[in-house]
Formats: sequence, structure tokens, C-alpha cells
Amino acid sequence: METFEYAIKKDVRNNPIVREVDERRLREQRHTLVIVMLFVAVVLFSGWQRVELLQHGYRVEQMQKQRADEAEVNRHLKLEIETLRSPQRIELLATERLHLVTPETGAAVIIERVVPAEPPSASVVARAVERPIERVHFR
Repeated sequence: METFEYAIKKDVRNNPIVREVDERRLREQRHTLVIVMLFVAVVLFSGWQRVELLQHGYRVEQMQKQRADEAEVNRHLKLEIETLRSPQRIELLATERLHLVTPETGAAVIIERVVPAEPPSASVVARAVERPIERVHFR
């Protein structure tokens, strides 16, 4: 039998393949990229608004709670002021701690407050000086 040798030699060139740039496809990619970026921006802005709205809601709720707490403290302090101003309490402190006695019927002297006269018109240059009220001593 005869043997045949086949020698197949391929001519392989290792030259880089240079593709031609498709301008239409490149424009479409840019257009799509711009649309996607706009969509992402709108979604991010919308999410940011929702987060801010929630945070403001939490702040308002917290401030309402603080206001209610402060109103309760204010009510408590007003009640305390009223109890401290109570005439019965003042009389009790005066008689027990300060050892004061209630005045007798004729021992009280009533001093009336003097109402100052109307100020002079603007044409007068000098201003009247008020004199201090004299003190009355009880015996």
C-alpha cells in the first residue's frame, strides 16, 4: 500500500482585524445612556423626597410630643404658683413662721396711692421730678 502524505499548509495571517466604527449604533448607545441616566436621576430624586418627607414627619411628631410634655410641665408650674399664692398658705406662714398677728380693727392705717397728674404738653422743656412717697411707720 502506498502512503500518501498530504501537506496542507494554511497561510494564516495574524494581522489585527480593524472594524469600522458604526456611527449610528454609537449614537443609539449614547441616546440610551442619556435616557437611563435621566431615569436614574428621577428615581433618586423621588427617593430623596420620600426620605425627607418621612424625616420631617418624624421631626413633627417628636416636636408635638415635646410640646405636649412642655404643656404638662407648664400646667404643673401654674398649679404650683397658684398654691403658693393661696391666701390661706400665706396667712399660715405669716402667723407660724414670722409670728405675725392679725391687726385689730382700729390699728390698720390705709394709705391711698396718689395718681400723678397728667404730664405737661410737649412745648415745656423741663420735666417734673416725682418725689418719693414717705414711709409710714406703724406703732
